[in-house]
Amino acid sequence: MVENQEDKKEITVNGQVFNRGANLTKDYTTGQKVLCCSRCKLNDFDWLKDYENQEAKGEIRLAEVRFKNDRKDYFIYPEDLELEVGEMVAVEAAIGHDIGIVTMLGEIVERQMKRKRYRTPREEMKKIYRRARVNDVEKWLSAIKLEQSTLARTRTIAENLGLEMKLNDVEYQGDKTKAIFYYTADGRVDFRELIKKLAEEFHVRVEMRQIGVRQESAKLGGLGSCGRELCCASWIANFQSVTTGVARVQQLSPNPQKLAGQCGKLKCCLNYEYDAYVDALKEFPDTNIVLKFKSGDAVHQKNDVFKGIMWYSYAADKGNIMAIPVDKVKEIISANKKGQKPEKLEDYAVTMEAHTNTNEGYGEADLKKMSD
Repeated sequence: MVENQEDKKEITVNGQVFNRGANLTKDYTTGQKVLCCSRCKLNDFDWLKDYENQEAKGEIRLAEVRFKNDRKDYFIYPEDLELEVGEMVAVEAAIGHDIGIVTMLGEIVERQMKRKRYRTPREEMKKIYRRARVNDVEKWLSAIKLEQSTLARTRTIAENLGLEMKLNDVEYQGDKTKAIFYYTADGRVDFRELIKKLAEEFHVRVEMRQIGVRQESAKLGGLGSCGRELCCASWIANFQSVTTGVARVQQLSPNPQKLAGQCGKLKCCLNYEYDAYVDALKEFPDTNIVLKFKSGDAVHQKNDVFKGIMWYSYAADKGNIMAIPVDKVKEIISANKKGQKPEKLEDYAVTMEAHTNTNEGYGEADLKKMSD
């Protein structure tokens, strides 16, 4: 194994890009193709790597190992086995062994386990057997080559059985004795007959694993409306719920066509600026407060959060809205509390515009269908 270098080019396996966080590359010193660790969305940054780690003698060592897609697990390994991040290892599985790539070692692993609430006692944790041998990697590669053909054949079998499910991906275990089939479905699926047929067809132990629509988009990939690769496919590993309140706080029109991602749920990127909006809105007065003028009452219409402007209109004429700076709105509210009524709303307006409805017939109920 060699380290990945910038001048090395990615090579495909049987016409397909290798997608396990490792690539076949050419070692220019020997002229041979070698398997090396590459960039992956599951890569971790070890911020403790430059600190001296005083491990007690005989202490159980911990390692984080990643596999295909978004699957990671934690393992123990003996003191006499010296590992490095990026190495391929043979690890314990329920039956047989699997092949993974080491992503973390040492004290940082324990912190990561606490963060993810991993509570399995160390005595019951699975073990790293050894560094992956040449025959281990060869068998692993041959198993990976079967995944696309297995997925296509499985979809055909499921369709013939009339099952209401969508198969998204297949992951073979490193020793080619087990395969995990990932699927999405709206309801409960009786796949007992499917498992029987898959075991007969592929001669492996079968595990069916249901995933959500967000995880499906992460596995399949694609381009978002922004023109970039989907965040879930490129870097997001832990999904956070996106609610209708996030869109409401950001003053976004409740239009499902604009706010939904390819998974059909609210876009993950709606969470990115949410905290900034929450902080900015702390300076805004309550929008339910009616401003009282001698010319009539004024009601709130919308906010321009980062310009610090609130838009109001007369209750009797909601078609014409006026922009009022936040400090002026506070000044009017303070005057109203003292029993004073300013002359008219126009005296405080910095600009005016005709109000148009941009909701296009959509409402809060439409968004709730897409929230987590």
